[in-house]
Amino acid sequence: MKKVTVYTTPTCRWCHRVKAYLTEKGVSFEEKDVSRDREAAMEMIKKTNQMGVPVLDIGGEMIVGFDKERINYFLGV
Repeated sequence: MKKVTVYTTPTCRWCHRVKAYLTEKGVSFEEKDVSRDREAAMEMIKKTNQMGVPVLDIGGEMIVGFDKERINYFLGV
């Protein structure tokens, strides 16, 4: 299984949806709250040039937003 990291904030409804979706699919993931973790925020921005969340890192492939098709593709589901 590929390593999955989800960059989130507590108030982001799409973040909640993407985490629920991954949980529903049985995918374990590491969550990084960019509102509280400046290092994680800088890491996310460096990787994507984006400041919005959610951002997923699936085995090094970056997905900005809750894009089910790309998530499924990179997870192989």
